[in-house]
Amino acid sequence: MSPILPTPHSSLLKFTYFIIIININIFIKPMTRIFRLFALAVMAGTCMSMFAQGLTFRGVYQTSRNDDNNVGSEYVGWNYALQKMIFIVPQGLYKMQWDGTTVFMPEKDPAVNKADFYSNGQFTDNDKALWASNFNMMQANSGAVIKDGILTTVMSRTDMQNPDGQWVTNDTNRFAVRKWDIKTGDLLSAGDIYYPAWQCLESAGMAVNPKDGKVYGLFHITNKYLPDSILNDPDFFADENADSTDSGYAICTIDLDKMEIHQITPGLYYENYVTFAINSEGRAFALTSGGTIALPAEDGKVYDIDGNPTGAHVFEFDLNTGLRLEDNRTNTGYMSQVKRQSACFAKDDPTKMYWMGYFNSGMGYDENGNWNPLSDRTWIENGKFDTALYEVDITTGEARRLAILEDRYLFSLMWIDGEEEPLIEGLRGDVNGDGTVTIDDVTALIDYLLSGDASGLNLNNADTDLGGTVTIDDVTALIDHLLTTTW
Repeated sequence: MSPILPTPHSSLLKFTYFIIIININIFIKPMTRIFRLFALAVMAGTCMSMFAQGLTFRGVYQTSRNDDNNVGSEYVGWNYALQKMIFIVPQGLYKMQWDGTTVFMPEKDPAVNKADFYSNGQFTDNDKALWASNFNMMQANSGAVIKDGILTTVMSRTDMQNPDGQWVTNDTNRFAVRKWDIKTGDLLSAGDIYYPAWQCLESAGMAVNPKDGKVYGLFHITNKYLPDSILNDPDFFADENADSTDSGYAICTIDLDKMEIHQITPGLYYENYVTFAINSEGRAFALTSGGTIALPAEDGKVYDIDGNPTGAHVFEFDLNTGLRLEDNRTNTGYMSQVKRQSACFAKDDPTKMYWMGYFNSGMGYDENGNWNPLSDRTWIENGKFDTALYEVDITTGEARRLAILEDRYLFSLMWIDGEEEPLIEGLRGDVNGDGTVTIDDVTALIDYLLSGDASGLNLNNADTDLGGTVTIDDVTALIDHLLTTTW
């Protein structure tokens, strides 16, 4: 968009525009009824086609248990050039097709083929071998997000073995953060990047808000000092049990360069959240794991004594205040486990949240036929870690199970194919793109109009008078906004 400086409009030119508009309204507008009907027919056909085709989900594989009978790792061999063992692992990027009636098995995408780098007992492509083996580090048990074409994964390393072989809690290097190219799966990090436990990077999920382009998440806050606004409140310590540290879940933004979270509220919420997602309207939703030991009914759902669905519950959060909104939604009707799962929205339907989670709450029939907590030891046989794909109606909270997933696939991050990143809506007046509207944006806009250099500027945000072009009138509109706080 080139800078357009103001030019006077003559009375003749204005009159000409007026005549053109009158002609459009008299002669052309009635004819558009036919075109409207045609467009509606095309749209209806497109919608039917989309429904018939269903959706293709993409995801980052999450390992919860190793299962040699299903999707375990394969040792390829020792690579002398790389001086490391090469494995083909289940971790990586996947796609999963749902055609509206059937959910097909997830497949690696991009695929990892041993024949591409190993043949006749020899490594034929060391770069490809390293690429394949690096997926072993694509673990995101504490969250993942895509921003600017880069996938950031966060892995919590709660228990580590010390040199004596003892398992110890690791606080100073708790979180391992890695960066990936979302298209190719290339590892972009030079090495492991570790962060301490007190940076509180464990989350129920992270997502980009299409309204402001920021990354939000529902983070689990532990042993983090409360802000001064609370500590300086004389009523805070009136309760002898009050503590100066924070705990619980809180809505936060996160700087992915520094991996620093910025709390919007203290850790106010203590439910067991397992997902977090933002729809195309910029509305944020989180899903709990549920909290009942009741037996499922014939339809697979769990109901309370009054016959109402119970189980996992959908909560909505206000991203401006960080507070959970009052809601009267019912529960989803399905139970899940207290382990991180994933959810996403299709941009064309902000009312349906797709949830990839566990099939049960860890309860089931034991070997004696009694309804009890299922054993970890026999999880392969008893189905404790079986998974499923659900569709959740966020207007009511109820869900329907689309399919039980074979081989216990679970994603730590899920999105719709082609919608890795939402279309970010501009912040009107934020010319320099720092997320706020200040006098600096006025300076940036004037500099642009004088020089024509748009480097580092958001020209969509610069059209402050919504005139369709960037002119000196936008400077006036921006200054008026700063003085009156209204547009």
